[in-house]
Amino acid sequence: MADLDLTGDVVALTRVLCDIPSVSGDEKQLADAVESALRGFAHLEVLRDGDAVVARTTLGRPTRVVLAGHLDTVPIANNLPVVEDGELLRGRGTVDMKAGVAVMLQLAAVLTAPRYDVTYVFYDHEEVAAALNGLGRLVRHHPEWLAGDFAILGEPSDGTVEGGCQGTMRVKITVPGVAAHAARSWRGSNAIHSAGGVLDILRAYEPRQPIVDGLQYHEGLNAVKIEGGIAGNVIPDLCTIFVNYRFAPDRDTDAAEAHLREVFAGFELEVTDRAPGARPGLDQPAAKEFVELVGREPQAKLGWTDVSRFATLGVPAVNYGPGDPLLAHTDGEFVPVPEIRTALHNLTTWLS
Repeated sequence: MADLDLTGDVVALTRVLCDIPSVSGDEKQLADAVESALRGFAHLEVLRDGDAVVARTTLGRPTRVVLAGHLDTVPIANNLPVVEDGELLRGRGTVDMKAGVAVMLQLAAVLTAPRYDVTYVFYDHEEVAAALNGLGRLVRHHPEWLAGDFAILGEPSDGTVEGGCQGTMRVKITVPGVAAHAARSWRGSNAIHSAGGVLDILRAYEPRQPIVDGLQYHEGLNAVKIEGGIAGNVIPDLCTIFVNYRFAPDRDTDAAEAHLREVFAGFELEVTDRAPGARPGLDQPAAKEFVELVGREPQAKLGWTDVSRFATLGVPAVNYGPGDPLLAHTDGEFVPVPEIRTALHNLTTWLS
């Protein structure tokens, strides 16, 4: 098992964390190392569920904040071990999101008396099916471990506070037809042709750009897959269009579904996946202080993240971490070293 130095250089710690392979489902080695390192600090209570590790202070502060990050990565693409290229760290996990995890681990080790009680959460299986998500498992099995007044998820945000997140809904729209021989097509009804009505709706659709708690979101409604036909000489009797709806957090999942049923009235629609968004929560005192300290205009999170899981527990949450989120999951993933140090500085100042 690798030894982690949580009190040394945060950039060196980032490299060590990245160089321990932890593709989703293979987090145990890294979780063991994280747990072992955290248990070396008397000011922390350390808990574990599967490959999720939680450490927390119990100082009796009136406010508790939660800092969370996932340990896993998408599959390695010949981009480990990490390479240091001037002021850049290049390699799998540098952006998503072991630089953020390194910052949190160092905070957990060195802040023995933060001004808020702090819960640090390091969890597994974020990059795969939602049913496997380690934070979701903690929500189900140990919600009391995640209790707090405000949470920060260390996902890469280019060093800007990104409030809340969008909700997401996937639906499939089935258009019927009547099968026939292609040589006598008039004897049938082409389901793929009829599906053009759905595509016309999508082309004409104008997504909302609502302002929620002071942040502007931009919704999206898009076809992401289409299926139909069984052979080159058969008129298809069925066509299915798969649609993804990204909606602002002023709508819950029921309202999102009702909206889609209105938009696609007359078509058969089935919801296959849904996840609620999360409001920004920037009205919380701790959140206001942090945004002011970062010194950048906060932005809406255009995407879904695990801040939604905190929202289900009544804990407002934001995304904040080093690295450009557009580089996440790319083979050329990299994080600027100064962004790691700035994130550590800002969070240390806020918590001290």
